[in-house]
Amino acid sequence: MGKGAMIELYTWPTPNGHKIHIMLEEIGLPYRVHPIDIGRGDQFDPAFLEISPNNRIPAIVDPDGPGAAPMALFESGAILIYLAEKTGRLLASEGVARYRAIEWLMFQMGGVGPMLGQAHHFRRYAPEKVPYAIERYTNEARRLYGVLDRRLAEAAYLAGDDYTIADIATFPWLRSSENQGVDMDEFPNVKRWFETVAQRPTVARGLEVLSEKRRAGPITEEERAVLFGDKQFGIRPSGAKSSGGDAR
Repeated sequence: MGKGAMIELYTWPTPNGHKIHIMLEEIGLPYRVHPIDIGRGDQFDPAFLEISPNNRIPAIVDPDGPGAAPMALFESGAILIYLAEKTGRLLASEGVARYRAIEWLMFQMGGVGPMLGQAHHFRRYAPEKVPYAIERYTNEARRLYGVLDRRLAEAAYLAGDDYTIADIATFPWLRSSENQGVDMDEFPNVKRWFETVAQRPTVARGLEVLSEKRRAGPITEEERAVLFGDKQFGIRPSGAKSSGGDAR
């Protein structure tokens, strides 16, 4: 596959968005940023849904995809693997090193992201405090940090000696440890790894993408409805009929 075409990146400054910002900086592919304001509801625009049918960021369009044909791709883990294989960077082509990286990438996709996201949500964004949910997800966040800490006690990076897409995927989710109810000082191996990754110039550049759009204060009720409530769950496939009087 070619390496010179401009990647069209549809994103927002969230942990999942930052994964791809960092990856593109790491591999040096040119890219054009298309902001998708998820608080305003840009993710429900029909044009974006053609690229990302699950109405989530990030998504990319590579005009020079497999067979030199354009290719759209959503899901951050899939995008990381695709870009790694396109460039031959940050993911071994075979052997144990390849599967260690994929293993820890799947750990992030299936555990770190969803569970830390829930801890963050119930501790910060939920309209009412739900003690059971706060305790459940805070405890799970701490458990996952413990898994990472034990791994990083025996390896420099998640997949072993080398920095890979597994580290890129996990790092942005740990930037909000306090909001997840976690004191990173209790996990010294994670803290060492985190500080090492944060010092990479490519990581710093990736975190700057759309940084001016990051929220400084609490979300509005309109944004809450878009992100977590009626507007989020009221979106239906084209032609679908409501089961009741709800016409949203």
